[in-house]
Amino acid sequence: MAGAAIALARPGSRSYLPRMSLRPVCCSPLSRTLVAAGGLASFALGAQESHPEVSFRAPLIALVHARLVDSSSPAAREDQTLLIRDGKIAALGPFGKVSVPQDARTVDLTGKTVIPGLVMVHEHLFYAVSAGAGSFHTNEMDYSFPRLYLACGLTSIRTGGSIEPYADMEIKRRIDAGEMPGPKMHLTAPYIEGSPTPFAQLHAVGGPEDAVKLVNYWADQGFTSFKLYVHLRRDVAAAAIAAAHQRGLQVTGHIGVMTYREAAELGIDNLEHGFFASTDFVRGKKENELPVPAVAQASLDELKVDSPEANELIQLLVSRHVALTSTLTVIEGFVAGRPILAARVLESMSEPAREKYLTFWARANEHNASMVPRFRKLMALEKKFFDAGGLLVAGTDPTGWGNAVAGHGSLREVELLAEAGLTPAQAIQVATTNGAKLLGIDREVGSLEAGKAADLVVLAGNPLQSIGDIRKVETVFKDGVGYDSGRLLDSVRGCVGIN
Repeated sequence: MAGAAIALARPGSRSYLPRMSLRPVCCSPLSRTLVAAGGLASFALGAQESHPEVSFRAPLIALVHARLVDSSSPAAREDQTLLIRDGKIAALGPFGKVSVPQDARTVDLTGKTVIPGLVMVHEHLFYAVSAGAGSFHTNEMDYSFPRLYLACGLTSIRTGGSIEPYADMEIKRRIDAGEMPGPKMHLTAPYIEGSPTPFAQLHAVGGPEDAVKLVNYWADQGFTSFKLYVHLRRDVAAAAIAAAHQRGLQVTGHIGVMTYREAAELGIDNLEHGFFASTDFVRGKKENELPVPAVAQASLDELKVDSPEANELIQLLVSRHVALTSTLTVIEGFVAGRPILAARVLESMSEPAREKYLTFWARANEHNASMVPRFRKLMALEKKFFDAGGLLVAGTDPTGWGNAVAGHGSLREVELLAEAGLTPAQAIQVATTNGAKLLGIDREVGSLEAGKAADLVVLAGNPLQSIGDIRKVETVFKDGVGYDSGRLLDSVRGCVGIN
């Protein structure tokens, strides 16, 4: 969640673009009930024809004349055949050299690209509906976000902190049971936050013992990672990290009271928002003290990318195997001069959410010119970390702040990684293979290899030539079942911000 350290502007009430004519398909209670009933029945029966979002479901599928792009090869593999059998990649290789059984459902992908399903690791199932002075409240996006993630090619996600943990658990259960479409979910427990927390929906832990109890409770419920938040003291963080590691679970953090160096020395596994949340460069910072956000950001403005301080911190993170999550999409929303969201994204929003975003975007353009060089520097630091051998992973943070909407913002993140200086192939690697490595699932997903799950995305274009083609998602396969991206997107028009 982009909290106090990221909140540089507040949405107001003025509308800057004409209202769009929306036809919300699934946001009224009655229509939601009817769609849900139909969806549950069709998934239970496994009937492709009766479930409109499923376009391919067969024991054996052959994708022919495809261009394959993933981290296992430095260049695209042209004119390939990829054979899917019972939800797995059974074989792949040049067309004519992979035998295609007569009973296979064959799909000609001439001119199209197949990439692995995206594995993104700072995702949420909630969205801010109120963010006024002294107020921050979220709704659970139990219907729209799972569909948006899947529609945009995310087949595996890690949530980055929970507001409604039991809802997250139930959404995961329904997806795993085939009762609703969505990605494979790795759940992060409710935030481990210190005091004072500015958000009423978060619980501030009382001390180290309280943190250990919280870790063990949510671990018993099946959560696989934990997130330390801005106001957490070092001693409480140390107890939480030790308790999680004792259970074999990971800890990430959007921190502030603690520096990145302190967190790395405690053994944290992952840090969120690139270097945006780092307070390491604040002069005179005291232990367990949260710098004023403006002071923390000014310290980044003064930092030189090639300075000894930056080099030392990056080398420490790399040597301690601390992964860094890039969330450039959400930060972009605070930067002047950045493009407005595409119409397809705005169509997914409810009217209040859309109005809030448009006001926010306009204010950023009017008041946040200082963010332009800062954004470039954050990009350069992430590339420097990647080039140094650090495990750079990607996330969306679609919480109603900044520029991020689930799924759509995830694809924008890949584009921004390329804008930061990574090659298109490296940007795709960060959003696929690297995410799988962090989650420890790289033997099952994250690349196009025989024996792995058939989690893959069909793009109508070539992202190695134009990274913008990452948006041209046609079909998303999850465990060999192909979902029509357009139909999934149509099903959530006008829903974001409501459900």
